[in-house]
Amino acid sequence: MINPDLPLVYHPNYSFSFDEKHRFVMSKFARLYQYLDSKGYINQRNLYQPPMGDFKPMELVHCESYVHDLFHNQLDGKAMRRIGLPWSEQLMARTFTAPLGTHLAAELALEHGIACHLAGGTHHAHYDFGSGYCMVNDLVYTATRLINEGKARNVLIFDCDVHQGDGTAAMLAHNPYVFTCSIHCEKNFPFRKQHSDLDIGLEIGLTDPDYLNIVSSTLNDLIEQLNPSLVLYDAGVDIWQQDTLGKLDISWQGIAARDYAVLEICQQKGVPVATVIGGGYDKDHQRLAERHALIVEQAARF
Repeated sequence: MINPDLPLVYHPNYSFSFDEKHRFVMSKFARLYQYLDSKGYINQRNLYQPPMGDFKPMELVHCESYVHDLFHNQLDGKAMRRIGLPWSEQLMARTFTAPLGTHLAAELALEHGIACHLAGGTHHAHYDFGSGYCMVNDLVYTATRLINEGKARNVLIFDCDVHQGDGTAAMLAHNPYVFTCSIHCEKNFPFRKQHSDLDIGLEIGLTDPDYLNIVSSTLNDLIEQLNPSLVLYDAGVDIWQQDTLGKLDISWQGIAARDYAVLEICQQKGVPVATVIGGGYDKDHQRLAERHALIVEQAARF
């Protein structure tokens, strides 16, 4: 049974013409949207579109000169190489729109209980530099804005991407109202880890049973301890056993089980949850989009 009222957030500028051989699959956002539409998950009343963004809103959490120079193509070559994506006007449009999409999904989650953003999870972006295909941090922006506007008392960022959310951890290290948790493969990018409020580094090759137990028990404990106003859930699918950058041994069914468990725990405890898709790497671009669709398919069961 598909919940026809599950709020989904998407903007058409999330995908644009891009090098098909690049490791970052820019087409996955449009492919994800098209796949969900073909399966009946999208209708006229549950689809929401964020406004187009520019660098100004990101000054809330990022260095003003960094986001200005990024937006206007004034960063030096070394800084762009660290990001790993070639600058373009289309890239800037999607980069500065997506955080507004995560914020919109969070507001919808506070209203409806669950909401899914068909992008987001740029957790390697730091205060004054980008890294690992991440330029601005949508999770930090969303949590900070909700707290500042009095829409959330406290926020739990529950990051299950295979890579540590280093930018998120560093940017929120001294924020008492946002708790950062990263469950990631320890011997993987980034090689210089930051300190989240809770880091759980997993061994290479970890399989479904142990992984699912760690995720469920950790989230249960954190919600009991924190009683958060909202969970921001990074549902990265690069934990998959065949992901080109993953190093874990989690099955396709294991990803679905993880997503369902996270959502079920939040629902049972009455905590709103907004999801972002996080990372995923696959030379089969359609297969990647369908893997990202797992979070929406699980959310639609509630």
